Amino acid sequence: MKMSISLKVNDEEYQLEVEPQELLLDVIRHRLNLTGTKRGCDTGDCGACTVIMDGRAVNSCLILAVEADKKEIITIEGLSKTGQLHPLQKSFVEHGAIQCGFCSPGMIMSAKALLDENPHPSDEEIRKAIAGNLCRCTGYAKIIEAIKSLCT
Repeated sequence: MKMSISLKVNDEEYQLEVEPQELLLDVIRHRLNLTGTKRGCDTGDCGACTVIMDGRAVNSCLILAVEADKKEIITIEGLSKTGQLHPLQKSFVEHGAIQCGFCSPGMIMSAKALLDENPHPSDEEIRKAIAGNLCRCTGYAKIIEAIKSLCT
């Protein structure tokens, strides 16, 4: 039995019919074709699927699409406006915080949620905000530098 939901994703309104067990991650990737949100572990441990929902960084692999009804969602695609990278995206590039790139969208979304809430976080607050995002390439130092560079 399909259910009707409405989502606002990257400032676009969507009316969708979804299965009760359908994940927000699958709606974002397969229905809306926003493939920057990555499928990683499917258990909420890696952070590759992180999006911002109503101002909070969340793992979209742990949220049923019906739970996102009437929510505002931002994906990595929603950060760049008029073809220009968001300052966080630019900073990640400039600081070498992107290597293979798989974790980058989720990492950037976690960082954005932090900076939206706290524009001047401490190193410890940055580490805590990105703790749910795993990166096997960078060692995190460059990621933390990239985020910190925007806090001045």
